[in-house]
Amino acid sequence: MFFGHISQVKANRYPPAIQIALNYLKNTDFDAMEAGVYELKGRQIYVQVLDLNTKSKHEFQPEVHRNYLDVQYLHRGKEIMAAAVDTGTNPIAMEYNPERDIQYYQSVANENEFRCVEGNFAVFFPEDCHRTAIFDDTETIRKVVVKIAMSEIEEQR
Repeated sequence: MFFGHISQVKANRYPPAIQIALNYLKNTDFDAMEAGVYELKGRQIYVQVLDLNTKSKHEFQPEVHRNYLDVQYLHRGKEIMAAAVDTGTNPIAMEYNPERDIQYYQSVANENEFRCVEGNFAVFFPEDCHRTAIFDDTETIRKVVVKIAMSEIEEQR
């Protein structure tokens, strides 16, 4: 997992697929886009533009993905993102769903929180449990999630 601000993204600092995602986030006018799903490279790299209301932390279960990593970008509003290493010992709330590439846990140990402002992003790899769209009060946010197939990362090694 890594965390940053889109204004600090420098060329060629990240693996190519992640650089594609960050460049897209940095150079796209998300205010002009409708919420929805957009393909950048078929289903290998695609984008979800989401309009959400934040909720309290206990209303979300930690989640992990196996086949995709998430680049989560806060375009508008404020939120808290939380992350922890998937130790494989977390109590399962929902078994892995391969069609949605998601598994939920009841809880995770040693979870860290990041208070985000507009422009912050986090990259969550399959070993990173995460929950997002958290805030102390209800906040309307627009966030963009770029899903990158792990095969895109692995073939670039």
